[in-house]
Amino acid sequence: MFSYVSLEQRVPQDHPLREIRRLTDEVLRSLSAEFDALYSDQGRPSIAPEYVLRALLLQVFFSVRSERQLVEQIDYNLLFRWFVGLGMDDAMWNHAVFSKNRDRLLTSAVAQRFFAEVNQRAVKGGVKPGQCGGLKVGQRMGMKDFGGKGLFRYAPEPLPPEACR
Repeated sequence: MFSYVSLEQRVPQDHPLREIRRLTDEVLRSLSAEFDALYSDQGRPSIAPEYVLRALLLQVFFSVRSERQLVEQIDYNLLFRWFVGLGMDDAMWNHAVFSKNRDRLLTSAVAQRFFAEVNQRAVKGGVKPGQCGGLKVGQRMGMKDFGGKGLFRYAPEPLPPEACR
């Protein structure tokens, strides 16, 4: 498939994920040296930790119930591909490989700092908790949201659409 329109152009300028993406980009830049230490020059290539963390945010925001469903959604949902940082033609990961990478990453201190920093910047930046266009945003997002089988444990009360602007 060939398209003259980029993923960046396909995502509406006022979409709630744009602000979250900006926040995550800032946090990921500040932690880039620590992420570089997670990569290995040996063995099979893994999924970049930045991709895994962004995908986990999508899992929480959109209440995706499993890694299998999450990987499937990222494969065909252009909004999800844009948020994670994949291009339209980039190969999608196997769900089992994603789960192993997620398990390894969530035991690291850098993942905990990432989620805490994104949460702190979102609250400081005025991102309101609630439901905005299908996007669930909660103030208590943290490592506990990614426990168990990847289920979202904190469901905020929905806000009226005018509060999301």
